[in-house]
Amino acid sequence: MAWFKRTDKGIQTPTEAKRDTPKGLWYKSPTGKIIETEELEKNFFVSPEDGYHVRIGSSEYFKIMFDNNKFKELDKNVTSKDPLKFSDKKKYTERLKEAVEKTNLKDAVRTAVGKSKGKEIVIACMDFRFIGGSMGSVVGEKISRAADYSLKKKIPFMIISKSGGARMMEAAFSLMQMAKTAAKLAQLAESKIPYISLCTDPTTGGTTASFAMLGDVNISEPGALIGFAGPRVVRDTTGKELPEGFQTAEFVLEHGFLDFIIHRKDLKNKVNQYIDLVLNDVLRK
Repeated sequence: MAWFKRTDKGIQTPTEAKRDTPKGLWYKSPTGKIIETEELEKNFFVSPEDGYHVRIGSSEYFKIMFDNNKFKELDKNVTSKDPLKFSDKKKYTERLKEAVEKTNLKDAVRTAVGKSKGKEIVIACMDFRFIGGSMGSVVGEKISRAADYSLKKKIPFMIISKSGGARMMEAAFSLMQMAKTAAKLAQLAESKIPYISLCTDPTTGGTTASFAMLGDVNISEPGALIGFAGPRVVRDTTGKELPEGFQTAEFVLEHGFLDFIIHRKDLKNKVNQYIDLVLNDVLRK
């Protein structure tokens, strides 16, 4: 059989041939731009033709932010419990076990300390792959502990948000993390320790309603979805048609909820530039 055959839909590759085709060599952006995955990684996982920022996780962000990818992970063995004995179609304990096996992560956030441009910084980075980056008790606890570490060592703190919102399997325990993390960030502010919030795609729900919008500076990657409720919920609740680009980073910036939007390749330099400005201002006072 020939490798290719022409149909009404164009040239197609038979299934037999597809089995021998190596996977992961190319990436296609939502606008149809194609790039080699190796080249994509070299470009900070950003499509060079259209600037599309591919979703990445804590490992990639740590590599971008920490000098030589050297860091010390904090509280890495903290894991979720099942205080409510939640069970829908599947037990919460089973969901957790599957997520750990699939992602090799303990929960939806990792925290670490290391040097960035030669200066120490604490970074908490969320992973969307772990149950949609949902905010449960572990997320709140690890962010709070990371803030405590930052407070104790007097070093800047950064949170990289990527979340679908609160984790419904923990109900009120999840919602409590909003107040808990906000209280810790208030302590950082009182001690004049810089806190930088980076919103990535997506930053929604309880995450947006708490630590993601409480930064001394709130920044975002281009095109990120940022909001509390989804567009459909907002439209149904208000009974109004939503403006074009609603809840994109650009729309949020235009309406005053962000300080600036930053390309991923400039992230490390810009964050450190801001930290220098804040610390120099504190010293002058």
